[in-house]
Amino acid sequence: MNRPHVLAAFAASLGLAATPVAAQPRADAPVMTALVGGSVVDIDSGASIRDAVVLIEGEKIVRVGPSASIAVPPSAKVVRMDAKWLVPGLMNMHVHFGLKLPGAEGAELMNEKDGEQILRMAANAHRTLLAGVTTVRLTAEDRGLDFMLKRAIGKGQAIGPRIESAGELIVPTGGHGSLEADGPAELSKAARLQIKAGASWIKIAISGGISDTHGDISAAPMTDSELSTIIEVAHRNGVKVTAHNGSSEAAMQALKFGVNCFEHGYHLNDQVLTEMKKQGTWLVPTIVVSQPGAYEFYRKIGSPEWYLERVASTGKDHWAVLQKAIRMGVNVALGTDQFPFEPNGGTTATVAEAELYHKAGMTHLQALQAATIRPAAMLGVDKVVGRITAGQYADIVAVAADPTKDISALRTLDFVMKGGVIYRNDTAPETIAH
Repeated sequence: MNRPHVLAAFAASLGLAATPVAAQPRADAPVMTALVGGSVVDIDSGASIRDAVVLIEGEKIVRVGPSASIAVPPSAKVVRMDAKWLVPGLMNMHVHFGLKLPGAEGAELMNEKDGEQILRMAANAHRTLLAGVTTVRLTAEDRGLDFMLKRAIGKGQAIGPRIESAGELIVPTGGHGSLEADGPAELSKAARLQIKAGASWIKIAISGGISDTHGDISAAPMTDSELSTIIEVAHRNGVKVTAHNGSSEAAMQALKFGVNCFEHGYHLNDQVLTEMKKQGTWLVPTIVVSQPGAYEFYRKIGSPEWYLERVASTGKDHWAVLQKAIRMGVNVALGTDQFPFEPNGGTTATVAEAELYHKAGMTHLQALQAATIRPAAMLGVDKVVGRITAGQYADIVAVAADPTKDISALRTLDFVMKGGVIYRNDTAPETIAH
């Protein structure tokens, strides 16, 4: 028997002869998934496609439309989304996966080793994704652990959201942070080292903070030469700058030099907000940290009385600033300064933050946009994430009602997909990737 006949006989003995080689699926072919029967929210207009099909190939969305106009390929994995509203994955622009605050819990973590800390950060990243947050911006982590975690998630060694990071928080000596630098030369080097390590943002502290035992939230401790230089260095490297800030004086100083974003903005006045609107500067409010819903978290971590008093004294101004910023049309992107999944007001901190934006004056759609496409625009990634549309990454969450009509529908979130992979599906857990 010649060699071809021997091979044919061997194949037949294994039951393979009836299947031509050409008909076998390629081992490296992207998986096709079809989300079927739900309502897809257009995040720009607020309109919905009812009884929709979202076709996903690998990580990307390839088609979106009514089921009557899209044929689902026979090979696709079909996931029913009946009675669900599909919205883009949520985004949180002020996150610390290694968060340590004053109190009993923070004291226990003070001597945490790097290995322990990055494991804790990885666990927080996983819980964040399961809470429906598919993209975060980390706004101060220690010793490059954030960049390590980002690489691990990218390689599939850990599970978590997409990460943009500012690296370590750069401050003048005695400021609200740990990476201290003074004078233009030191601040330039500090910024360049963070960029070298992988920072896509630079974060500076231009005033004191609620958690400080020293300093003044309303102060402006950096000189013009310091502030202008670090902002210029970042911008020359194509990196945006955000500033922890509660001071109107410091805000006007930073705006003079082109700062891109303010975190918190506890005590900003009308002059600052007007200039922010004019320049297109972003505000990441973190309003949840100064409002009553956060006290559950503060009790849990054993916050001291002095800290709670500072929170209470800041909350009233913080709320008024948010209301004015919304009324004046300042750019707002959602951020919490709590873990995105942390309980707050009967839901997660991320959802509570969005609800407070509506309470402060946004429409339901605007609050949803502040949690999705507006952060994507701030990061400069809105061409690849932030919408459910062909060509974008399949970062999708599902809720039980239309969040453009009631932002509290986000409380019912029970499905999470990131990059075409299902990480949570309470209705059909068998569809979850393992």
